[in-house]
Amino acid sequence: MSETQTDATSASGSPNAAEFDSSIPQEELERLTDEIVTALKSVYDPEIPVDIYELGLIYKVDIADDRQVAVEMTLTTPNCPSAAELPGMVEGAVASVGGVAGVTVNLTFEPPWDQGRMSEEARLALNLW
Repeated sequence: MSETQTDATSASGSPNAAEFDSSIPQEELERLTDEIVTALKSVYDPEIPVDIYELGLIYKVDIADDRQVAVEMTLTTPNCPSAAELPGMVEGAVASVGGVAGVTVNLTFEPPWDQGRMSEEARLALNLW
């Protein structure tokens, strides 16, 4: 199965698409990637007024040829009170993107999240300069 992988390094400001021999046309792949990132930016950690993408909680997004999307994400801490709800919110947001056939969200704590993963936008919003 071919797939396209997007390493979501929000501190860089945009996703980095690593191409594999995908059967999805490039234009559609770019649209899916952009719309998935937009959907991820609509999800906020209930305790922090910044979206999870800009916080750097999204580690990787894989789009398979069958348009199944796998999202690898983390939380700010393993004891995060939002641990039960955030993965479901991510799944729902990505599933709402037209053309996505299904979504799997995998929670990981390796590597652990740190503030260095945050974008400049998130740092400004949280006054961390």
